[in-house]
Amino acid sequence: MSLPPDLIGELETQVGPEHVIVEPEQLRVYDCDGLTGWRATPSAVVLPASTGEVQGVLRACSRASVPWVARGAGTGLSGGALPVAEGIVIALTRMDAILEVDLGSQRVVVQPGVTNLDVTRAVEADGFFYAPDPSSQQVCTIGGNVAENSGGAHCLKNGFTVNHVTGLTLVLPDGEAVELGGRSLDADGPDLLGVVVGSEGTLGIVTEITLRVLRTPEAVTTMLAAFHSLDAAGSACSRVISSGITPAAIEMMDRLTIEAAEQAFRPGYPEGAGSVLLVELDGVTAQVEHDARAVEALCRELGAFDVRVAQDAEERRLLWLGRKGAFPAMGRISPDYYVQDGVVPRTRLPEVLRRIEELSAERGLRVGNVFHAGDGNLHPLVLYDAAAGETERAKDLADAILEACLDAGGSLTGEHGIGVDKVCAMPGMFSERDLEVFTRLRAVFDPAGLANPGKVLPTPRLCGEVPGPFRLHPLERMGVAERF
Repeated sequence: MSLPPDLIGELETQVGPEHVIVEPEQLRVYDCDGLTGWRATPSAVVLPASTGEVQGVLRACSRASVPWVARGAGTGLSGGALPVAEGIVIALTRMDAILEVDLGSQRVVVQPGVTNLDVTRAVEADGFFYAPDPSSQQVCTIGGNVAENSGGAHCLKNGFTVNHVTGLTLVLPDGEAVELGGRSLDADGPDLLGVVVGSEGTLGIVTEITLRVLRTPEAVTTMLAAFHSLDAAGSACSRVISSGITPAAIEMMDRLTIEAAEQAFRPGYPEGAGSVLLVELDGVTAQVEHDARAVEALCRELGAFDVRVAQDAEERRLLWLGRKGAFPAMGRISPDYYVQDGVVPRTRLPEVLRRIEELSAERGLRVGNVFHAGDGNLHPLVLYDAAAGETERAKDLADAILEACLDAGGSLTGEHGIGVDKVCAMPGMFSERDLEVFTRLRAVFDPAGLANPGKVLPTPRLCGEVPGPFRLHPLERMGVAERF
């Protein structure tokens, strides 16, 4: 299906001809996000620069009944920005302005194309920072963070994106712009702000976001504890939290991930470590010093053979470099890898990690474990070789790991979202009635089903739910799935 002949002209009128892409070789740049196993080439890409231009584009799509997908930097790992083959991609990268900095009220207003780290850079000289910090924070954008409710290493203490967005401008699929929230932390009425954050672009396009920034803590201590086993590190993590200490972050890496990080970045992690815990404490100096002594004692009691404390900013940077660069570092030890994202109760970490080891052995594929241990958010990296025909086996292993998370009382995603990658797993966590409520809520915002179709919510038959009336699945319309 091609676009209506007059739609391109209307889109060019809205944003300018130079900001509408239709050349096939240029469209290929947009055919996937960070989940490269799913691909579909859109019919056009539009790059608006303002709320008004986004409204004009969505009105044109609404009149022509053309589906669309909003896209930021494309760093997502669940296929949330996968295009629709007969639709358009609305790329928000030109909307990259910081519109207002109000440190008196600790608020910063940005457009969706502003990168995560640039928010902190805009306020750090005045003693503030923006807390959510995904590993891709140098390139991922606030709009994408809002869509996925991104977290990062420091979400344990400070919360996810939803805890730092106080207001936003949302353009609905029919082109109407609405204001949700404001500058206060708790707006009156239904929590529509909470509905939109994490909705993965299925309800509209966010064009302005009001963020809460925090004061830079008086003291920061970064520690690394090395253990011989994952079990010991997992137990230490649980003990630290149950002791009443709330670190800013607790991250865990296994032997395979440590090996990859050392090859890529040389952070100097202890030799012979089967796992490491990276613990960061921040706050008032006296409290940080007290908690650091307690954390070290707990780690040594539970088997840590080496505990290091960063002595300066450079040592701290190196410790974090290995962790934040863990995903790309896997390219040093495997030609391909598949990133999974699930959550388990913190007390079940050792059990689930043992199950992942069993599943890895059963499938004959290596798994590198790196995760936000403090809140039980796992990011197992399934290593495989696509050229050797291991792709399906890797996906099967990743799905089995997700099932293990659910069996342990966890959830499907901590921060990467559902997208297309986990859409068929939704019935494993939610009842048919739950999914019906989600569908009805989505239809309130987007009755025509034009906003990011095929994502988050499963469609009967293709995903194996109870059959309903036949309808073409959005993934079939994208050209990335076939019915048989």
